Amino acid sequence: MKLTARGLRHNLLVRGPIDGPPVLLVHGNCSSGAFWEPLVRLLPGHWRIVAPDLRGYGETETAPVDATRGLRDFSDDLIALLDTGELFPAGTRPVVVGHSMGCGVAMHLLVDAPERVAALVLEAPLSPYGLGVGGAGAANPDFVERLSSGDRTTDAPASPRTILRTCYVADPASLGADEEMLLDTVLSTATGEGNYPGDAVAVEEWPGAAPGRRGVLNAMAPRWFDVADDLVAVPVKPPVTWVRGDSDVIVSDASLFDLANLGKLGAVPGWPGEELYPPQPMIAQTREVLERYAEAGGSYEEIVYTGVGHSPHIERATDFADVLRRTVETAENGAPSGTAGR
Repeated sequence: MKLTARGLRHNLLVRGPIDGPPVLLVHGNCSSGAFWEPLVRLLPGHWRIVAPDLRGYGETETAPVDATRGLRDFSDDLIALLDTGELFPAGTRPVVVGHSMGCGVAMHLLVDAPERVAALVLEAPLSPYGLGVGGAGAANPDFVERLSSGDRTTDAPASPRTILRTCYVADPASLGADEEMLLDTVLSTATGEGNYPGDAVAVEEWPGAAPGRRGVLNAMAPRWFDVADDLVAVPVKPPVTWVRGDSDVIVSDASLFDLANLGKLGAVPGWPGEELYPPQPMIAQTREVLERYAEAGGSYEEIVYTGVGHSPHIERATDFADVLRRTVETAENGAPSGTAGR
């Protein structure tokens, strides 16, 4: 489906009758709505499933991202799409599922429009306190160049296919027959200072770069993205289900995408030590915020898959579909779907 909202032409994967149980799927960075295909094919046919391509991804029009608003350019696009009335009936509260960066978009959606969210499923979410040191300046330039050129090879550690096989999943065999399609979603990413990775700002102190004001990686940086207290304070607290793999190398307490952790490992020179630049405890930060969310009247459930990486909906698709089915059925019945705990 193609829809225009906020002056942008959006592409959306849409399945099922408009009055079916509503589910909104929000993809992560360097992917698109089609990244949900391995999950969507396992979901009930009578559900109303909507998976948009965010701006600058897939077949949605490319438009710059104002990093100073965190990820709100994306969440405002979603609110505008919901306002069209062509995705769900008026007043519908979908179960919102986010993956990675898409979880940050979903968090903004909950904070800004809590009446739009029946339940929240966070898959491998970036920390509510933001992600990364250095913003766009921390991006691997070889990956950016290969992404921009549409490279489909495996001849470098930073090739998009290699990153898909080694970072998006723990076991590359889990990609199966979907690998080429999933690689297409990665390669659909618009590159540049307004999109991925964003504008890099040079600074004298380590690591030599700071978050700029434009683009995706800057929008996720703690300088601009910090929704922790806003999540805890949201007046309407839908249940949250947090799903992650214990072998995730992107979102972790020892992430291979965290310059401070790489500095600690000796992979990035000049690291000034833990006192000034400690590795970011991303898992611990998310758990701390969700504990506070529960203490403030909400609820959450944490589900951890052993031997699974950054994409449980691909690596454990059947199990993830069962989790989502339970969440949707509970939301339809109007009862809490999670309890505070581990």
